[in-house]
Amino acid sequence: MGISKKLLPIFWFLLSLQVIASHKEHPLARIAIHKTVLAFDKDAYIKATPSVLGGNGQNQEWVTLEYSVSNPSIDDWIGVFSPANFSQSTCVSENPRMFPPLLCTAPIKYQFANYSSPGYKDTGKGSLKLQLINQRFDFAFVLFTGGLLTPKLVAVSNTVAFANPNAPLYPRLAQGKTWNEMTVTWTSGYGISEAEPFVEWGPQGGQQMRSPAGTLTFDIGSMCGAPARTVGWRDPGFVHTSFLKELWPNSVYTYKVGHRLFNGTYVWGRLNQFKSSPYPGQNSLQRVVIFGDMGKDEADGSNEYNNFQPGSLNTTKQLIRDLKDIDIVFHIGDICYANGYISQWDQFTAQIEPIASTVPYMVASGNHERDWPGTGSFYGNMDSGGECGVLVQTMFYAPTENREKFWYLTDYGMFRFCIADTEHDWREGTEQYKFIEHCLASADRQKQPWLVFLAHRVLGYSSCSYYVEQGSTEEPMGRESLQKLWQKYKVDIAIFGHVHNYERTCPVYQNICTNKETHFYKGPLNGTIHVVAGGAGASIFDSDFAPIQPSWSLFRDFDHGFVKLTAFDHSNLLFEYKKSRDGKVYDSFRISRDYRDILACAVDSCPSTTLAS
Repeated sequence: MGISKKLLPIFWFLLSLQVIASHKEHPLARIAIHKTVLAFDKDAYIKATPSVLGGNGQNQEWVTLEYSVSNPSIDDWIGVFSPANFSQSTCVSENPRMFPPLLCTAPIKYQFANYSSPGYKDTGKGSLKLQLINQRFDFAFVLFTGGLLTPKLVAVSNTVAFANPNAPLYPRLAQGKTWNEMTVTWTSGYGISEAEPFVEWGPQGGQQMRSPAGTLTFDIGSMCGAPARTVGWRDPGFVHTSFLKELWPNSVYTYKVGHRLFNGTYVWGRLNQFKSSPYPGQNSLQRVVIFGDMGKDEADGSNEYNNFQPGSLNTTKQLIRDLKDIDIVFHIGDICYANGYISQWDQFTAQIEPIASTVPYMVASGNHERDWPGTGSFYGNMDSGGECGVLVQTMFYAPTENREKFWYLTDYGMFRFCIADTEHDWREGTEQYKFIEHCLASADRQKQPWLVFLAHRVLGYSSCSYYVEQGSTEEPMGRESLQKLWQKYKVDIAIFGHVHNYERTCPVYQNICTNKETHFYKGPLNGTIHVVAGGAGASIFDSDFAPIQPSWSLFRDFDHGFVKLTAFDHSNLLFEYKKSRDGKVYDSFRISRDYRDILACAVDSCPSTTLAS
């Protein structure tokens, strides 16, 4: 089957193609989509089956492609486009005297035609299985020759669609601004002019109630630059958030998201459950998982990331296996590495749904979410691909006072977490510095003995070769202002991402180990243990260690993994580093102490005294 007659007229605008530079940071940018030319082959075809997905309410399904071309090459590839009408009719002409290009939208994923058909180059025939998730629009599969840099479009498939593309999908929990509040955020194709969003919820086995949800979206004008404003743009649908309040501590609740259409019918999501947070200071078993830089990957092997995040699926699968032993998750920046390709956010929320729909999934902002020149980010680079924070601030709820200022505190039982935003200035005298000090100072250490600082970039200690080559062991100006706060308020552990490896220090202050123990700390720490946990998924090959290991660095590992904190009570904490490939513990330590050990004075941790006092 060749190109549909409906699309043929559009392709004859071929002579008006325009060329823009691709964005090398993201694998989808390897495709020079604006250079696409029509090379219609009457004998070529590509067919997708089944054409209707999700008939039984599934949110993801496998599609089988059968295709053929007259002059095959190892460079031939198949792009998945959504919406299925991806041609010039959707392109905006910025110059009224010039027609827009043939194609102006990047595929949501792609794969080479010979991926599962070794004989393709000789026969010109092949087949391929791809996994699709419900992303609100229909899909078309396109066969290209000419490689990624000079794509020639030879055939377009039939259209494939989910039975209800607007269905409410991918619920993700997060703690609210008070300990007894849980938020539920989800994505759908229903705007407020079409349906009323809500959550039906209640105690497990008890009476259910309904709470309304607010609805947000954004348009291309909210993006700060390319590719988010150009080839990476895709309609994000609608993001809904509901606030479930006055929860009983440590109690199991069931919930399902829904929409009441204005014709009186209802559309429902799946039934889920969660356990509410413990009361601040409550003495119960509390288990926390923390990591950064996970990103996403595709189960079908498609090449939108091409091994850039090979550990992502392993980490996700391991967390799902361990879910019964996890109470809350912190993903501290570099969430999905969409880098301006908006479709990737749906794919990420689909990947983590089994986790985020069951336990609070708290996020921090990283460079790949926020950074863009001239937009107020502390670093003026282009790492967000033009998203400039809009996606992470909309797709995930966090209990911030201002979404643009993505720092916040949250309590979980015996833990106090202070989450910083390293893409905004944190130095002394800034608004964020004042927040950090307030968060640390306001912790009631008798009730919440475990004080943890979280941030994306390494504001503490790392012996990554990149830092060492710059003559440092931190982000520029990283700990100069903050270390006196960590010491004054006796922060137990500071955990960072950004660097794609694992490293743990001794309790340290001003480059000096304050405790000689390595695996069992009894009594005062006298300093803060710093951990880099940025190896949850993204490539580790750009984060090797310096050849000389500093005296404060106790354990280094060059692999994918995550960390877990387990508070048994007010006096005993277990820290574990687990590898994503097998879930086994490769590094650990314990802290055992009493409240008086927290009160004990260390260097710069107590007010100076005088003879009069």
